[in-house]
Amino acid sequence: MTQNDTLNSRQIQWFPGHMTKTLRLMEKEIRNVDCVLQILDARIPLSSLNPEIERITAGKPHLYILNKADLADPEITRQWLAYFQSAGAGCLAMDSRRQGRAAAVRQPILRELSALMARRRSRGMAGAAVRVMVVGIPNVGKSTFINSFAGTARAKAANRPGVTRGKQWISVEGFDLMDMPGVLWKKFDSLETASHLAFIGSIRDDILDIEELACGLLASVRSIYPQELLARYKLEAAALELPPYELLQAIGAKRGMLVSGGEVDTERAAKMLIGEFRASKWGRLSLERPPQRQQEQEETDDAGDCESEEG
Repeated sequence: MTQNDTLNSRQIQWFPGHMTKTLRLMEKEIRNVDCVLQILDARIPLSSLNPEIERITAGKPHLYILNKADLADPEITRQWLAYFQSAGAGCLAMDSRRQGRAAAVRQPILRELSALMARRRSRGMAGAAVRVMVVGIPNVGKSTFINSFAGTARAKAANRPGVTRGKQWISVEGFDLMDMPGVLWKKFDSLETASHLAFIGSIRDDILDIEELACGLLASVRSIYPQELLARYKLEAAALELPPYELLQAIGAKRGMLVSGGEVDTERAAKMLIGEFRASKWGRLSLERPPQRQQEQEETDDAGDCESEEG
């Protein structure tokens, strides 16, 4: 691996056969649910928004959950909430690992389904359970969310992708939740999306080059949160000018990760970096900001034109 190698040097692809089966299962089961609850990662809401899931579930009332909000930059999360809500989409931010916190989505789900609930009442079906399909990419916290919603361990959960392999129906106080396996899509639109998914662990680490992954993460974070990076690893400001691989070496040296001959064990340093980022030891960081809507861009352009004319 050369000093200039980063995660963006090649395309990442990971689409096991069971994900094809999951998409087919969603297409089959979508008619059997009342609404869709899609779990996103608050650090990368756009990259964790699966276009295949959006396509399959487009005809159902939808609620988005920005999960792991305790790991994300709170100001950026507020911007994402406003972004989704301005598009008319229901959206909540939460840390579903906190016991009972996910139960806060019950009333929003009912609000999303108010028309359906009215029809049910008119037919004498007011007591029927609300059927909710819970979907998302791997390792985004779907099963943890369901367990918090239920108040007990009802779904398999682990901090790695691919734990849930088949649909699970879970009944919780007036709700029937269908926990679907995490699923990616066949081709990512950008290397940035692929990189973000790899950073949070939605793509299995054992198919990636861990040093490339760490270099890509360093390149991304230092462009957004340079001071947090310097403070975490006690680096001088000049370190921000280093190529990513040399920056990885500098961090490894600071942590004493040396092998015989005084060289830095960059693989060990890379694993440490990725682990600390995922554990939020760098602080609450968000890797994506909401895109500017077309109307807002046009208003900005118009304002700029006016200023130019006045000048």
